[in-house]
Amino acid sequence: MYRAIKVRIYPTDEQETYLAQCFGNTRWLWNYMLNATTVAYKETGKGLSKAAMDKLLPGLKKEYEWLGLAYSQVLQRVTFNLSSAFVNFFEGRTKFPNFKSKHGKQSIQYPQNIKLLPEDSVIKFPGSLGLMKTGFHKTIPDAKFTTVTIAKNADGKYYASILFNQENEPVVAVREAIGVDLGLNNFAITSEGSKYDLPKKQLTKLEKNRKRKQKKLAKKTDKASKNRRKAKLLVAKVSSKIARVREDFLHKLSRTPGIRKPSHLCRRFGS
Repeated sequence: MYRAIKVRIYPTDEQETYLAQCFGNTRWLWNYMLNATTVAYKETGKGLSKAAMDKLLPGLKKEYEWLGLAYSQVLQRVTFNLSSAFVNFFEGRTKFPNFKSKHGKQSIQYPQNIKLLPEDSVIKFPGSLGLMKTGFHKTIPDAKFTTVTIAKNADGKYYASILFNQENEPVVAVREAIGVDLGLNNFAITSEGSKYDLPKKQLTKLEKNRKRKQKKLAKKTDKASKNRRKAKLLVAKVSSKIARVREDFLHKLSRTPGIRKPSHLCRRFGS
């Protein structure tokens, strides 16, 4: 059973510069390989396998020296993820892979050679990244972790998602099952008659704030201007706050007496 823990990380200015370079390198590599395998499929009827894409990496690093600034396994993870995306597409589980944009959320993955040091509030990454200040707000599971994904959200905040591989624990029912239904006037109603509502006042205030900032953003038509980038960042921060309020509500609701299945709850309610 896989379990992911998301923690806030605080890179230094130098680390932010390095991460920006890595985000750009992996984004470029993803788009290059996606285009290459699409062209190969049109010409031959077969796309590029992960092994074929990995064979292209040494030549690309020589041709584009800046590509080698990113940790080698981070680049290899791009080919792994793209290969998996094509497998999922051809098996009907997902849509065709899209080209990545420099706007919005950015991410890279480290598959190994990482040390978690919660007692020092840091994570040690391989290569040039090194030690990074981390807010461990949860107890780290006593299990092997497989990958660590570093992501930068549109609001400028950095997070690390740590994927653990745990042994399956048997689930024992402690009471009879109850039904949970989405309502129109209430967010959720159980078969026992309990009603649960979103924090409407807080969300309404935030939605009005976002709408006001979106109107200001719409007036700034010069996409290259600093004022537009600042206005876009303000919209992203409010949107992030709204998402965190909803996530916090679902998290607390999933631990309400009588409702103890957070994974089922998230799949039913959304986030």
